[in-house]
Amino acid sequence: MKLINIFPVKTLSILSVLFVVACSDASTLEANAKAGKEPKMNEAIELTVYKSRSCKCCQKWVTHVEEHGFETEVNNITLLSKLKDNKGIPANYRSCHTAESNDGYLFEGHVPAKFIKQYLANVPEGSIGLSVPAMPVGTPGMEVGDRFMPYNILLLNADGTVTEYKQVMTYEEQF
Repeated sequence: MKLINIFPVKTLSILSVLFVVACSDASTLEANAKAGKEPKMNEAIELTVYKSRSCKCCQKWVTHVEEHGFETEVNNITLLSKLKDNKGIPANYRSCHTAESNDGYLFEGHVPAKFIKQYLANVPEGSIGLSVPAMPVGTPGMEVGDRFMPYNILLLNADGTVTEYKQVMTYEEQF
């Protein structure tokens, strides 16, 4: 094929490196996350999402995270409360859907993709994930015109405690 004649050898070497990096598997991403290394922009982070079949805001949130570089596997299930019990998500901090990273971290509710990436890049010791309890208006997937309700993203800890992770005061801070 004449492709080799079009690109200089140096360009082909760079393209080869980019291809290998783009095709990194989940185990590399998991090892990087556990080592506190930030994921490269071209490495997809995989989330398994558990939601009700009829929930439209959950699907809008899935679209949000996919648009921000995540790969998703969506599971429509009936007994979400049982799953949340098994995952250790306290009842007061639940929302309409739960997402789980390949390395077992949980993201409850309408957590913006930006903060999921920040969390995975530097996982706080003793934590199991993040939560945006209930369904605040203006969070990704819960858009209602130009309305926005400031909210807190909470850090879920393995010992059952919950602390504030981030305050989101404006719509723009989510992106």
